Amino acid sequence: MSLQIEKKLDFNKRRLGFERSASGYDAAAVLQNEVGTRLLDRLALMTLQPKRVLDLGSGTGFMTKHLLKTYPKSEHHAVDIAFNMAKQTQRYQTWRRKVYTTCATAEALPYASESFDMVISNLMLQWCDDLSGVFTDIHRILRAEGGFIFTSFGTDTMIELRESWKQVDDYEHTHRFVDIHDVGDALMQTGFQQPVLDMEKITLTYTSLPKMFRDIKAIGATNASLGRNKGLTGKGAFKKLELAYEAFRTEDGLYPLTYEVIYGHGWGQSKVGLYEGRAIIPITPVG
Repeated sequence: MSLQIEKKLDFNKRRLGFERSASGYDAAAVLQNEVGTRLLDRLALMTLQPKRVLDLGSGTGFMTKHLLKTYPKSEHHAVDIAFNMAKQTQRYQTWRRKVYTTCATAEALPYASESFDMVISNLMLQWCDDLSGVFTDIHRILRAEGGFIFTSFGTDTMIELRESWKQVDDYEHTHRFVDIHDVGDALMQTGFQQPVLDMEKITLTYTSLPKMFRDIKAIGATNASLGRNKGLTGKGAFKKLELAYEAFRTEDGLYPLTYEVIYGHGWGQSKVGLYEGRAIIPITPVG
């Protein structure tokens, strides 16, 4: 089984959204940096000392900057779908510590098989069309006993915004996020060993909906669903949205926006083979 969302994403819209947001991304990426910090804290629980590390979906380099400090003797690589994002990551390299940056998609990683000891990805996987395909390629590039550690958004992400838009029209105004159980299934089906997942919810609050939308746009998280409204959304629709959002406003009048954050890790190359994305375990006769 390949875990794909029902309606394909507009790839170019997704890429261009991140290209345009690169220069102002850091100022708006409060949640992304907080989740990234929590993910980095989990590395302290891992005994793995990688020789080669890949920051997958590096953005402007927040994770790479800290990985350079955590693993000063490692060779560091960073890949992002947007050229402008990847270019920002290069600012953290020095004459002593080079960062090899690449502009590529997570669905087709330009690396040799079994070439990394660690792949880390912070809040990128939710934008991928084919999660099983991405996991398969990550599994391919990991060396034996290599570690894959990541965060992603789950189904309750932006639930207030999604439910409010349903009161306005039938278009898809928010991205479709994958259930945590499906993420776990995809990890196992692509051969990752001892996968572990957990989840927490983080709620941001805003003084107005325009402020909320500005922050969403500033991090490049535009709605790339092919089911979206490709025309302009009028003032009347936004007025209806504000009225619908009243059901979620806090006692002090703020607009909440919840993010379901999935944390996960798994171990790479196993003794079992893979056939069409499924693990094949040989049966050895007894006696």
